[in-house]
Amino acid sequence: MISRIIGLFIITVSFLGAWVMMDFNQFKTTPLNIQPGGIAYLLEPGTSVTSLAKDLADQGVLDNPLYLRVLARLEGSAAKIKAGEYQIPEGTTPLALLNLLVAGEVINHSLTLIEGWSFREVRQAVAEHTILEQTLTDLTDEEVMIRLGRTGEHPEGRFLPDTYHFPRGTTDLAFLKRALEAMDRVLTEKWKKREKNLPLKSPYEALILASIIEKETGLATERPEIAGVFIRRLRKGMKLQTDPTVIYGMGDQYNGNIRRKDLRTDTPYNTYTRKGLTPTPIAMPGALAIEAALHPKPGKSLYFVAKGDGSGSHYFSSTLKEHNRAVRKYQLKK
Repeated sequence: MISRIIGLFIITVSFLGAWVMMDFNQFKTTPLNIQPGGIAYLLEPGTSVTSLAKDLADQGVLDNPLYLRVLARLEGSAAKIKAGEYQIPEGTTPLALLNLLVAGEVINHSLTLIEGWSFREVRQAVAEHTILEQTLTDLTDEEVMIRLGRTGEHPEGRFLPDTYHFPRGTTDLAFLKRALEAMDRVLTEKWKKREKNLPLKSPYEALILASIIEKETGLATERPEIAGVFIRRLRKGMKLQTDPTVIYGMGDQYNGNIRRKDLRTDTPYNTYTRKGLTPTPIAMPGALAIEAALHPKPGKSLYFVAKGDGSGSHYFSSTLKEHNRAVRKYQLKK
């Protein structure tokens, strides 16, 4: 009798074990309960597989949290999952989920810095981004540069325009540091390959000139030609006489219109009253503007005027007489 009971017990345990094994194997390859379009899931730092399994079960995504815990330990994933924000697509299996979390394939958000932006506009875009963690809100520009390890440096133009991708949890400081270092790399690389005998003493002067070029035209094809005009003016000791520098020097007083009085009012940035480059960049130049500043187009033109035809293009002149005729034609419409 006892032997029959033991035999029945062994058969029952064997059957249950086989059933559990079959159920577990089916669990590994059965898609989780994820709605069409997938779900975004935030795995907080320090979250264990046990907590993960419970949370997914509470959300109705996972039917058997115990199986996920066992699977994670069998796969050696329990101590390898990485915190972050994940996009879990429809059809994801428990095994695929663990592989995703171990690989750390988090959702990347983005923010684009636009060529020609001022540092004020950069800070506004960063501050308004809903994913970036804000740590610089109450700091002045000078204090921000100190936090970036650039004490005493003017922030204008120091950040490279580009689209930057980053995971949730990235701070505004880390974002700015990345853009700052990107500009350092681009400027250093392009300075090494510059044309010879340019009237520019340093990479920073190249950055200043590039910022002026950036604000003067949005046409990539014109940047080298405008750079050529400015380079020739610098060589001849002529004033640059460019409106964007005057506007920058006016600051909050600029209301969208430049008057003759503004052109005569001296500021450190008024290139109608002062020779040479401005003391700092006036905007954030892109890589193409930097390239133009260091590889200006050869020629004789010393002047240019906007055609005002909606194309953003300019008419270039080599003499003042020709330039005045162009001004009458394109600006005064005479």
